[in-house]
Amino acid sequence: MNPRGPQIAAVVALCALLLPLALTGCGGGRGEGGLKSAGATPVAVGPVRLWPDLPPVTNPPVDYGKNDTERVPGVRVPDNDAHSVDPVAVVRAEVRARPGTYTGGDGMYEETARAIENCETSPAACPVLRPYYRDLTGNGRDELIVGIRMPDQQVGVRVYLAENGGLTRIMSTVDQVISVEVAGRDLILRVGSAGIPGYEYRTAWSWDEQQHSMLPTRDEIVRVKPPGTGPPTPPAPRLVSPTPAPTPGPRGPAAAPGAGDAADATDTGDTGYPPAPSPSSSGGATPHGSAP
Repeated sequence: MNPRGPQIAAVVALCALLLPLALTGCGGGRGEGGLKSAGATPVAVGPVRLWPDLPPVTNPPVDYGKNDTERVPGVRVPDNDAHSVDPVAVVRAEVRARPGTYTGGDGMYEETARAIENCETSPAACPVLRPYYRDLTGNGRDELIVGIRMPDQQVGVRVYLAENGGLTRIMSTVDQVISVEVAGRDLILRVGSAGIPGYEYRTAWSWDEQQHSMLPTRDEIVRVKPPGTGPPTPPAPRLVSPTPAPTPGPRGPAAAPGAGDAADATDTGDTGYPPAPSPSSSGGATPHGSAP
C-alpha cells in the first residue's frame, strides 16, 4: 500500500475547502476592495497638418535663435577659471575693441560705454552689476554671467565661457528685464511687454553644443495679474486659551494657611491665567477669567 495515498487525499480535500474562501478574498464579492472604474478615457486627437501642398522653403530668414559667439580680446584666463577675471575689465575690453557699436551683441549706449571706462574712479556709477557664476554648459566649470545697466530701464545680459586660456562670449542680449533666474542650466529672462499690457515675455536660454552658444530654446507670453487683484488673504486665526474651571478648595479646617496660595501659583504657571480671587465681604471681586 502506498503510504502517500491518504496524505494526497487530505491535501485535495483541504484545497477544495479553501478555494471558495480564496476567491472571495480576491475581490470577487461586492463589498469593499473591489476594482472601480476611473471613467471613460478621452479620445486621443493627433495633429492635423494644414495646407500640406505648400512648397518647401528655399531661402529661410535669419534664424531667430542665432547668437554669434565672440572671443574677448586681450583677456587671459589662467586654468580656464572664470572666477579669476574682473568682469569690468572683460566688458571694457569688448567696448574698446568695437567703439561706437550700438547694435548687435556688442551694442552699447554711448553714455554706458563712458561709464564703464570710469568704473575705477566712480564705482557707484559703474553700470556693470555684481557678477554671478554658474555651470550653464555642463562642462563642470562655472561660466561668468554679467549684467550691464543701460538707459530706459534696459539691462544687458552676457555670458562668458572660459576655454583655451581665454574667454568666449556665448550669449548677449539687451531688453527691459524684469528679472533673471537660473533653473538648472537654463538662464530665464522675464521681460516686460510694451505692446500687450498685462503680459510679459519669458525666455529660457540654454546651451547648444552644436552651435557652441546659448540659444533661446523656449519663449512664451505669460499673463500677469496686476497688484491687488488676487483673492484677499484670510486673517490668521487667533488662538484663545480656554478658561480653566475653578478648582475646589480643601474642605474643613485641616488646610494649612498658605496651601491654597501655593496651589493657585501652580495653576497659573500651567494655564497662563491669574488665580481666582477669594470672595470678600465687599463683593467687589472680579470673576475668574474675565477682562479686568
